[in-house]
Amino acid sequence: MAVTAFGRCRIICRKYRYGGVLEIRADLHKNPVVIHSAVKNVMLADFVFTLPGLVLIILSGIVMAVQTEMLAQGFNWLMASLILFAVTGVVWLAVLLPLQRAMIRYSAACVDRGYITEEYARASRWWAVFGTIATLLPVVILYLMIAKSF
Repeated sequence: MAVTAFGRCRIICRKYRYGGVLEIRADLHKNPVVIHSAVKNVMLADFVFTLPGLVLIILSGIVMAVQTEMLAQGFNWLMASLILFAVTGVVWLAVLLPLQRAMIRYSAACVDRGYITEEYARASRWWAVFGTIATLLPVVILYLMIAKSF
C-alpha cells in the first residue's frame, strides 16, 4: 500500500509543482500574454491530469480499504488520511478552481490593458497560498500511509 500511496502523492504533488512553477515563471515575466497562456494551461492540466488521477485514487483507495477492512477499525491512520484527502479536495474544488477561473478572466483583461492588474496579482497570491496547502497535505498523507503510526 505504501507504493500506491507514494504514487498518489507523486501525482498530486507533481501537478501542483508543475502548475506552480509554470505560474511563477509566467508572473516573473510580467507579460500579460504569457501569464494568460500559463493560467489557461494550468486549468487545462487540472482537468486532463488532476481530475482523472483523483478519480482513480479515490476508487482504488475505496477498494483497498474495503478489502483490508481498515475502515471498520475506528479512527486510524487511514481515516486521518481520508480526512486530509477530503480537505485537499475541498481546497481544490472550493478555492483553487474558482481562483483559477478568476485568474483566467483577470489575465484576459490584463492582455487587453497591456499590464498586470491588482485583481490578477491578488488572485495569484491567494492561488499560491492555497496551492501550497493543497500540495503539502498529500505529503502529510504520504507520511501517515508509510508510518501507519496509529
